[in-house]
Amino acid sequence: MRGEAGRWLEEAEWDFETAEYLHRSGRFNAACFYAQQSAEKAVKALLYSINESPWGHSVRELITRFASATKNNVEHLLPQARELDRHYFPSRYPNAHPSGTPHEAYDEVTSKRALSYAKEILSFAKDRIGREKP
Repeated sequence: MRGEAGRWLEEAEWDFETAEYLHRSGRFNAACFYAQQSAEKAVKALLYSINESPWGHSVRELITRFASATKNNVEHLLPQARELDRHYFPSRYPNAHPSGTPHEAYDEVTSKRALSYAKEILSFAKDRIGREKP
């Protein structure tokens, strides 16, 4: 595996494990944030694997950029990417909600779904890294 792509993929896996730990601990908002981070870093690893510089935090935009550069079909991952993008701010900031706090707004079902979506994107990245040519 190439250097920078490998570093980002390793961190994506670490973030996914952190998301699982937080989910098991009932920290559902934080689990959703780390699921988003895992997917974001996995897609950034994909971009590094093709010598692209990844900028931004939108999983959807990053994966679309990868698809455009490589002609990979990512349509099946766009709904997951969109959902994960929705957790970037609201999972952390109280003023992203009409009332209450992020930890009150998130639940186990939402967290499980975010973990599932992050796992799909992480698996896609792991499968593609090493196949892509710089």
